[in-house]
Amino acid sequence: MKKTILLLVAIFSINSLIAQTQKTKLYTPNADAKADIALAVKKAKLEGKHVLLQIGGNWCGWCLLFDKTVKSNEDLKSTLATNYVTYHLNYSKGHLNEDILADLGYPQRFGFPVFVVLDGNGKRLHTQSSAYLEEGKGHGVKKVKEFFKNWSPAAVDPKNYPFEK
Repeated sequence: MKKTILLLVAIFSINSLIAQTQKTKLYTPNADAKADIALAVKKAKLEGKHVLLQIGGNWCGWCLLFDKTVKSNEDLKSTLATNYVTYHLNYSKGHLNEDILADLGYPQRFGFPVFVVLDGNGKRLHTQSSAYLEEGKGHGVKKVKEFFKNWSPAAVDPKNYPFEK
């Protein structure tokens, strides 16, 4: 009986380790982030969208949790896809992307993940601390959707706010 239990524990542990090593990585530490962001901006302009930079790292549990929350909620996933081209900008030991973060106004000061919204020309529109999107032990769906909507192309388009004369 002891051998069976030990064998089951060993199998479970090995399967767990294999699953952990096969996880998809959100962030690519060695990426040419400057070039990747330029491509995201170009794509966003062509599609009439904004760019959402999610800054963090594969080491960041809250970064992975945010991604999981968005991908597991059809409304959030749809709102994001309709309005944004997303890029996961890596911040990790040895790959800090310091020049990009300096150009973005040092968003890392808010902790991780932190979000930067760029327009289709690459101009920074907004920096969002994820702390305001948190609810309980995760991210609030209503709060995340409000953030996505409030910084969407339609939300910042002056044509949607005509002044009466």
